[in-house]
Order: sequence, then C-alpha cells, then structure tokens
Amino acid sequence: MTESSHRIVHVTLDERSVVRRSAEVEHERAVAIFDLMEDNLFRPVECPDKGPFHLHLSVEDNRMLFDIRNTANQDLTKILLPLTPFRTIVRDYFMICDSYFKAIKKATPSQIEAIDMGRRGLHNEGSEVLRERLAGKVEVDHNTARRLFTLICVLHIRG
Repeated sequence: MTESSHRIVHVTLDERSVVRRSAEVEHERAVAIFDLMEDNLFRPVECPDKGPFHLHLSVEDNRMLFDIRNTANQDLTKILLPLTPFRTIVRDYFMICDSYFKAIKKATPSQIEAIDMGRRGLHNEGSEVLRERLAGKVEVDHNTARRLFTLICVLHIRG
C-alpha cells in the first residue's frame, strides 16, 4: 500500500458526454476504479496539500481535465492535458479490445492470448504517454497511470 497521504481516495468521471457503455466497458471502468482505490500514488507537484485527494476526470474543449480536490471537496488545483497525444493509442486500444472481446467467444486460447498481449502492450503505451504528459505536474506510479489511462479511455466513449 502506498503512503496514505499521497493518494486518491475518491474518483468520479464526468458522465455528461457518455450516452451508453457496453457491459465490458462498464466492467473495465469498475475494476479500474476499485484497483485505483486499493493502491495508488498520486502526488501533485505544485499543490501545498499533501492529500489524500478526490479526483474528478472530465473532457473539456478537447482536453482532459484533472480536477484535484481535498477530502472536503475543496478545489486544490486543475490540470489540463491535450487529448491529441492519446487519440491514436485510444483508437487502437478500442479496436484491439473489440477484437479481444470477440475472440473470447470463439477463438482458441492461443489466439486469445496473442490478442491480449497486444492489448496489454497498447495499454502500457497509453499509460506511459500519460505519465510523460503528467511529468512535472503530478507524480504517479506505473499502476496508477494504467488505471487512469483506462478511465481516460472510458471518457472517450461517446455512445
């Protein structure tokens, strides 16, 4: 378990832009949030508050907004990241996830494993891009970045 003060203890997604999500996507969202709450490292660099933090994620004007608050839900800082660096990775990730969910129903175990390896590779690539974009703004570990990337993908779904 990560140091208790430098962590997210509550996360919400802006649901205004979401029309509907498949059961698979809802499951991925729920797992990402559960895992994030279990163990994460989240240390905003220019924030005097040491946490723990509430995080509200949304998409505004083609940018990802990290609205960081304290446990009393008071604003601490906001971080905006352009979505452009994520577009190709997210699109490719959606395509391979679709292939993976279809493969589960009819492919051989070795085919499913091959697709899953590609899926995990793209997920890792997306989480590394996120860590690079957050560098100097928020320190996150690899697992926290992976879970946050999953939530960014969920917010990209437009129904």
